[in-house]
Amino acid sequence: MVKANGGRSLQDLVDEKGNLVDYFHNDTVAPHYRARTGLTAAFIPLEFTNWRDEQRAWRETAILFDQSHHMPELMLKGPDAFKLLERLGINSLANFTADRAKQFVACTPRGHVIGDCVVYRLGEDTFELISGMPVLNWVQYNAEKGGYDVTIERDDPTPYNPKGKRWFYRFQLEGPHAGHIFNEAVEGGAPEITFFRTARVKIGGCEVLVLRHGMAGHLGAELSGPYEDMDKVRSALLQAGLKHGLKQGGTKTYFSTIFEFGWMPYPLPGIYTGEELRDFREWLSGNGWEANAQLGGSFISNNIEDYYVTPWDIGYGHILKFDHQFIGREALEAMPVDKRRQKVTLVWNHEDVTAIFASQLGAGPRYKALDIPVAYYGWPQFDEVRTPDGRLVGHSCHCGYSNNEGEMLSLSMLENEAAVPGTQVVLTWGEPGGGSRKPHVERHVQFSVRATVAPVPYASSVQKMKRAAIS
Repeated sequence: MVKANGGRSLQDLVDEKGNLVDYFHNDTVAPHYRARTGLTAAFIPLEFTNWRDEQRAWRETAILFDQSHHMPELMLKGPDAFKLLERLGINSLANFTADRAKQFVACTPRGHVIGDCVVYRLGEDTFELISGMPVLNWVQYNAEKGGYDVTIERDDPTPYNPKGKRWFYRFQLEGPHAGHIFNEAVEGGAPEITFFRTARVKIGGCEVLVLRHGMAGHLGAELSGPYEDMDKVRSALLQAGLKHGLKQGGTKTYFSTIFEFGWMPYPLPGIYTGEELRDFREWLSGNGWEANAQLGGSFISNNIEDYYVTPWDIGYGHILKFDHQFIGREALEAMPVDKRRQKVTLVWNHEDVTAIFASQLGAGPRYKALDIPVAYYGWPQFDEVRTPDGRLVGHSCHCGYSNNEGEMLSLSMLENEAAVPGTQVVLTWGEPGGGSRKPHVERHVQFSVRATVAPVPYASSVQKMKRAAIS
């Protein structure tokens, strides 16, 4: 959210708070639907059947997710649109043709991640950026301040949208039977679409833009089109999916996909410090997304920069390309290898997970409750991860339960030495001092959870799909 004329800016908020970390730990309400699923409950139920069977569907049959309501969008048009994205993105756009989409990542001049999103190239000078509020704000700011010959339009998530509807519906079709369902739903049969390429097809008499990718280990599809066509397209997909065991997925299930897939969404944007970003902070609203980060977890530091991340930390090292000039390039090129953490999965010890659940019975002490399938309670969350002898080696940021794997898993950033699969580490679950003032955090006692380092993505089906896409 950008600052209204004369309104309080993010810089005003930074100046007001003596300790920004303390403020974000105790006094903010997370802006994202992953943490506040009630915001979209009027449009998408938490569960259509039950989240355990819905998780099974993406592994065993097929699932249809509705992404139409929670993701902000930005439409960027004009002769300088490509030039602007190339200046901001760490990834190469050299092969960005009109039949492709890209994972777009932007950093600060110091090399800290601001955010990421998916960007479609809809035409020579037209780009659609989907999700990632901080990065959308960064693109708009640079478009306005940098003198680029572009236009910007924004489409807010449904609960905040003054029109009460979106530009486009957006569905995600996943699972081993997704390809059969897609082929039968498309009029005349589905064309061959390679990974992260787009095509236009007809479903239910409506033109649909298709992006081929996969969240759950299969080459699924993201489908979008005019919002008015939503019901026709959904009906056609559900009809085609009847004999293939297609289920609809609720928000509980949708937001639990990351533990098998391995995406680390919405890191804290590294924008709260540095004079070089003062103008951006003065442009941003003091009541918007960036002003309402909700830190949580056992790691506490008085320095907000200790919560910043680099592309390597959250698994984007492979798309970082030094083939163009972009903001943050010099800092990233100079960053020592030993400062680049690795993204891993932590598999929680069964006895320790059982102990957390058991503590909820009887007189206590009560350990921080584990909500399933999504268990983290900060946005973002930082839990300490240490070696068995107590040395801090990283942070656990998202945790939850996979019914397909029968495991509590968390996505973590660890130092290289500790990131080797099979390494034993200890995660501190729960906040110090009985817990923060966040209203959804109950009084509790911290607990040490043993965990084993494993690859990202954890699901073998996703690993196989990604290897096939790279080769």
